[in-house]
Amino acid sequence: MKIVVAGAGYAGTLAANRLAKKVPDAEITVVNPRADFVERVRLHQHVAGTGAVVTPLAEMLRDGVGARLGAVEKVGDGGVTLDSGEFVDFDYLVLAVGSTVSPLPGTVPVGTWEGAERARAALARLPPGATVTLVGTGATGIETAAEIADGRPDLGVRLVGNRLAGTFSDGARRRVRAGLERLKVAVIEDTVTEVLRGQGEAGADRLRLRSAGPDGGLRSDLTLWAVLGSIPDLAARSGLDVDERGRALVDPYLRSVSDPRIFVVGDCAAVPGSRAACQTAGPQGAHAADTLARLIRGREPEPYSMGYFGTGLTLGRRDGVIQLSRRDDSARRQYLAGRPAVLVKEGATSGAKYGSRTATIAWLRGPK
Repeated sequence: MKIVVAGAGYAGTLAANRLAKKVPDAEITVVNPRADFVERVRLHQHVAGTGAVVTPLAEMLRDGVGARLGAVEKVGDGGVTLDSGEFVDFDYLVLAVGSTVSPLPGTVPVGTWEGAERARAALARLPPGATVTLVGTGATGIETAAEIADGRPDLGVRLVGNRLAGTFSDGARRRVRAGLERLKVAVIEDTVTEVLRGQGEAGADRLRLRSAGPDGGLRSDLTLWAVLGSIPDLAARSGLDVDERGRALVDPYLRSVSDPRIFVVGDCAAVPGSRAACQTAGPQGAHAADTLARLIRGREPEPYSMGYFGTGLTLGRRDGVIQLSRRDDSARRQYLAGRPAVLVKEGATSGAKYGSRTATIAWLRGPK
């Protein structure tokens, strides 16, 4: 029995390790473009130089799970074709290639490992008094702006986007704004339409804002893109059925509707009611592994079900906000803030990595 896992993020790593426990006689191979497991939800710490975010895959995968470096170019004919041209056949595939970014030209993306590396190097070169602009007012933008401001108080930091913490309740959103103000992060709720490289004073960028018209704009010495959500076109170009965003359509058991040998988990899976988060990825990776193990033993699969409990943000190293939610991911009025929120967020983040490495995880069932 040959099982290939494409992608070694939270979902893929957990699925591979759980399958190694539940199907010990299977030949399991993880295919990943790099030899490291990247804690994507900590990339803001990497950009600011305040935390380590990579662990060698050899330390994350159980004995007996093989790792092969390479990017999957296509899925089909019972195998995957790698960017090297090599063909790796499978009896079952777990597709866990995650999401990516589509940055505005002239910006540096912070939501990928490669982009975060570039952003870290560019940030280190900035002199005191320079201005950093984060485009995107969701979790990635907020946490990155706060982390930079906390670690480099000599810089000017601003955050530009449509609505600050848009999925949070009014009270939690006000608390996020207050935390950013404490760190002297300027918040502009607007849309950056264009980045003109080297058009400002001293060769800085000029950012055009939708509300300001063609002659308005902002000066920025470094412009970072913090909007996530693009999906790799691997599923689409492989002929799998996808939704309008390019996520692979799956049945209630997380199998591709195009090929029942393929399980799809994480950001690249079109699971109704789900959102991109390690809180989502872990349960999906575990459920796919459990379902495949049941099928191999000739047992009936059980449908996937998962409920949310909240969304966490850190605002530097000493402050944060946890928006509590209903299981359907809608925001409650209640939230945690301050040091308790930091501890909860850190526990959840560390727990996600622990779950991926040990294949031990528990989660809430979805709303009825």
